[in-house]
Amino acid sequence: MISLRSALKQYLSMRQGLGYKYQHQTRRLADFVSFMESHKATTITTKLAVAWATLPADRHASWTLRLTDVRGFARHVANFNPETEIPPAGILPPLKRARPYVYSDTEISALLAAALALPPADGLRRWTYHHLFGLFAVTGIRLSEAIGLRNSDVDLDEGLLTVRQSKFGKSRIVPLHPTVSAALRSYAQRRDAHLGSRCGPHFFVAERGGPLLHQYVHRVFWRLSCETGLRRAGDHTGPRVHDLRHRFAIQTLLGWYREGLDVEQRLPLLSTYLGHTCVRDTYWYLSACPQLMEEAARRLDRRWETKS
Repeated sequence: MISLRSALKQYLSMRQGLGYKYQHQTRRLADFVSFMESHKATTITTKLAVAWATLPADRHASWTLRLTDVRGFARHVANFNPETEIPPAGILPPLKRARPYVYSDTEISALLAAALALPPADGLRRWTYHHLFGLFAVTGIRLSEAIGLRNSDVDLDEGLLTVRQSKFGKSRIVPLHPTVSAALRSYAQRRDAHLGSRCGPHFFVAERGGPLLHQYVHRVFWRLSCETGLRRAGDHTGPRVHDLRHRFAIQTLLGWYREGLDVEQRLPLLSTYLGHTCVRDTYWYLSACPQLMEEAARRLDRRWETKS
């Protein structure tokens, strides 16, 4: 019988061959196989899967995610080891998604203004973050996608961004409004004038021309969100960078509702634009935002009034 470690190698190769990056899952499942080996177990059982998934004991939020990884792996192993038990869904508390914070126009304007006040006054940093956060708000692209953009991916004449090998290994074209293209062109001109020959391949760059790093973007956002009153110093929760993406999705859906458009029919368009792998990920916004629920209820009321 094939070992669990060999089975894992096959499973990961198959998943990655289908286009999934599977980076975090690879790490977690390798840890699960090590756990099985430490228990001298060669067959996956629900008891062992749950025992591993609920480690560490104080990380309840990740338990369901860990068991979901094992469930997929167990289905694969069951093809050649019929004694394998596939952990059923629902035996651990469901994974809770953070409710998105919906920024107001005033809050976004304050955030962008605060970015322009970043020191040094004659540096590039303030312009980088001003345009970066602005791009999140008006396109909904992910942080990793924005800082991964290269100059060759940004066509400001045609108003198009090419997002390459994003989450789940997908690439897509993101059209830009002319005002967004104009703003990005202004940033590119400032960047080139500031860096000269030190310009690298990335579109958004750090003060000395290197690529932006996730941790530094989050650090700047935390500082600006405190300065603008979005959170208090020391808060561990509050509005996130990713909520700018959520805000874009929610505002798009609200606009469609208020224009009387068929939201159900248009959801796949928004799903493609955002780079979701499945339209159900976009459906989540309908239940995640009270404003959207109110608009849906109003539309339903109008339909019933028309029929009566």
